[in-house]
Amino acid sequence: MRPTTSAEQTKPGVQEYKVPLNANQARVEAARCLFCDDAPCVKACPTSIDVPQFIRKITTGNLWGSARTILQANVLGRSCARVCPVEELCVGDCVLNEDGRAPIQIGRLQRFATDYAFARGWRYAEAGPASGRSVALVGGGPASLAAAHQLRIFGHSCTIYEKRSRLGGLNASGIAPYKMTDEIAMEEVDWVLGIGGIEVRTGIEVGCDISLEELEQDHDAIFIGAGLGADTLLTDLPGSELGGIEGAVDFIERAKSGCVDLRRVKRALVIGGGNTALDAVRLLVRILPPGGDVRLLYRGDAAVMPGYAHELAAARVEGVGMHWHTQPVAFLGEIDEESGQPRIHALRCTRTDDRKRPIPGTEHTLACDLVILAIGQSPAVARIASTPGLEFVGGCLRVDATGATGRPGVFAGGDCVNGGTEVVQAVKEGMRAAVTIDEYLKGVER
Repeated sequence: MRPTTSAEQTKPGVQEYKVPLNANQARVEAARCLFCDDAPCVKACPTSIDVPQFIRKITTGNLWGSARTILQANVLGRSCARVCPVEELCVGDCVLNEDGRAPIQIGRLQRFATDYAFARGWRYAEAGPASGRSVALVGGGPASLAAAHQLRIFGHSCTIYEKRSRLGGLNASGIAPYKMTDEIAMEEVDWVLGIGGIEVRTGIEVGCDISLEELEQDHDAIFIGAGLGADTLLTDLPGSELGGIEGAVDFIERAKSGCVDLRRVKRALVIGGGNTALDAVRLLVRILPPGGDVRLLYRGDAAVMPGYAHELAAARVEGVGMHWHTQPVAFLGEIDEESGQPRIHALRCTRTDDRKRPIPGTEHTLACDLVILAIGQSPAVARIASTPGLEFVGGCLRVDATGATGRPGVFAGGDCVNGGTEVVQAVKEGMRAAVTIDEYLKGVER
């Protein structure tokens, strides 16, 4: 396992946004913690990591114990240290904020401890005695990985079915590289699988290559942890077939693997107001050629956009332009001299009112060489939507408070349930469902 160094870069030209702490910096920052008994930072963490405990162990030099405290609560604590919106969660609830002091940098301390543990190959869990029971996990993202690891602790064998060629889900494909490298995501997958007893079957899409009913015949329980599907595209707008128009998640994934050519792109537009849109614009300002112009288009304004305020503030500092109350109506193209194919060269837009409705007579044109669409993703579980006992609301699977669906023996968690939130929420739902599955299997006759 390759240790992470403080000098590591994500891809050539894309530095990590949050610089890691060195050992001295970590000790100094940890010493600022008040170690609250009734710590609001713990309550703000979806996986309830004992934040004061792991920070106190850093101050005493007990890094093995610090990482153990984190990873036993959140098996994907290493990636969450990088990608969690800590400003909205633990750091945002730090009591030091109340006194106008800088909050404890919890995420960076968590990264320090977990990186230290990974570099040394430390492990904190082992598989329990074999139960003789088998669980199928649909999708290989954070929810399924967390569930599978916990299920192995309970002694159940696990098989992950993933339609892609590798596991990792959003961590491997959809997280912008300035936040987390592809290498870190895959090291974490290997670490989770290192508990043993987790079979991986890639290139298999449940509902297409194998049915849910077939999985029920081969396994004692099923966990559906599929993420979201393909990017939503504006196919109803004129010119949507032009080159230079693509979905944000697909673009981020290709950029993460170094498979984008932006040498001739000078003006990029990103359409959307969520965190994926903000990830896309912040990535673009890092990878466009010098002098490139990046702008965000949203049909509302900053006060109503769903993306995090701290991400928007960072995008502004980094030079991203904003077009509020702006809605696309047509893509305009011209023949590209190099490829001979029609390609986007401008976006026709209209202004919108406070209810996001188009205002007649306000159409205008914005020049661009690239348009990234960050307006949502399709449900990834559409192929099993007709399965009796499974209920869908707004494209998401409905589960009860324990992660159980209406079909006996079938459980779910992650983006297919919550519609797409933080990685840490998927981990929480995966681990919660694992506990429910264990209780279910104990009550089912062999």
